[in-house]
Amino acid sequence: MYPFKRYKIRTYEAGLLFRDGEFRGILNAGKRWFFDPFWKVEVDVVSKRSPWLVHEKLDLIVKSGVLKDRAVVLDLKDHERALVWVEGRFSHVLPAGLYAYWLDQKSVRVEIVDARTVRFEHDDLKVISRSAMASQVLDICKVERDSVGVLFVNGRYVETLTSGLYAFWKGQAEAKIIEVDLRETMVDVSGQDMMTADKVTLRLNAVVTYKVVDARKAVSQTDDVRQALYRETQLVLRSVIGARELDAFLQEKDAVSTEVEESARRRAGELGLEIASVGIRDVILPGDMKDLMNKVTEAKKAAEANLISRREETAAIRSQANTAKLLADNPALMRMRELEVLEKVAASGNLNVILGEKGLTDKVVNLL
Repeated sequence: MYPFKRYKIRTYEAGLLFRDGEFRGILNAGKRWFFDPFWKVEVDVVSKRSPWLVHEKLDLIVKSGVLKDRAVVLDLKDHERALVWVEGRFSHVLPAGLYAYWLDQKSVRVEIVDARTVRFEHDDLKVISRSAMASQVLDICKVERDSVGVLFVNGRYVETLTSGLYAFWKGQAEAKIIEVDLRETMVDVSGQDMMTADKVTLRLNAVVTYKVVDARKAVSQTDDVRQALYRETQLVLRSVIGARELDAFLQEKDAVSTEVEESARRRAGELGLEIASVGIRDVILPGDMKDLMNKVTEAKKAAEANLISRREETAAIRSQANTAKLLADNPALMRMRELEVLEKVAASGNLNVILGEKGLTDKVVNLL
């Protein structure tokens, strides 16, 4: 077998020389010949166009000291992370470990960060979070507009975050953000079967409008603040309606809504909520009760109509009595009334007068 080996190293490459498995040095650009009858010489030609030097024996290369003026060497401890910029553009994030970057082809800038500060803050966070390796070392989350994020680290409350982008180092602590919407929200309390004080069962639909004013309380006091408000409103409705008879409830629905709102507001404050309004949307009565209510309403309306009719009759009779008294007290008015009647009769057609008593003719003629 031919005992010579030939290697060609270009200007943008470097040769890593190993002899019998031991690193011996770096070969510069050019052609290299090696007499190797026992196949113990090995040269790994690597490109420096990609500054990151990746090699399985990087620890031996670094330990030899040959990279001192040729590359940036990083030996990151467990609590350290590195941010790497190549040619002024962000490239990637590095976890703990040993790394090396060539310097003679492209400019490389490295920033070492202490990951014991669990939350990672940086002016270029948006760019860093979009890099390929960011998800390997960072937990990245976004708090949307009109929301806040309640931050817990290792189960303990730290702070309430406004809308924006946030990142936390993996493996250092357990960081969790619970996003809370601050906009007004409605809870439907529908299909509630309730009994009034007079033992009438009805079905009720109500709606509660609320918003979160203390995000920490909203996520700490209960596992589901929406469900807690639903249950509280349901109990308050049963208590308020159960203390009223059906007629009183139907007449005072607005007052019932106000009372329910005041009672629910106290509990909502403990949950970090603010009640905007409580409204009773629908009241559904059983079929037989609905028929009975219709009959009652019909009877009430008939009684009211009868009362109005009697009032009108009484007024008419009273008017007639007053007129009769007035005519009796004033004969001249009576005579004028008689003349008006005769005038109307005469105007309607021929007037035929049949007289049955002597002397009545003279009276009629005189009257006309």
